[in-house]
Amino acid sequence: QLQLVESGGGLVQPGGSLRISCAASGFSLDDYAIGWFRQAPGKKREGVSCISSSSGRRNYVDSVKGRFTISRDNAKNTVYLQMNSLKPEDTGAYYCAAGSDLAVFGGSCYELVVYDTWGQGTEVTVSS
Repeated sequence: QLQLVESGGGLVQPGGSLRISCAASGFSLDDYAIGWFRQAPGKKREGVSCISSSSGRRNYVDSVKGRFTISRDNAKNTVYLQMNSLKPEDTGAYYCAAGSDLAVFGGSCYELVVYDTWGQGTEVTVSS
């Protein structure tokens, strides 16, 4: 069964850092692009960042540029999102999703429909 599992969320103070992970089971991430999304309470799920299967392409939405870094370790079948200088508006459930490079980077990698497999999410709360 293809599965993505996010971990590493938690409570952090404004200005703090957190690294969340997306681990795959039942399949290899080697051939998949990965996107990170977040959803704040009462709001739509929005794209945050995405990375191609070879790590050659990495995109970030403007609100996280310079603060977040996406990376992957295909040997560990895991993708990471390092989040620095966190702000209260970064609060939400963070989800990872997998799709083909062609689908994900053929258009906007922030479109939910280009992804085939989704994780269950990990909560990130930025608050003092």
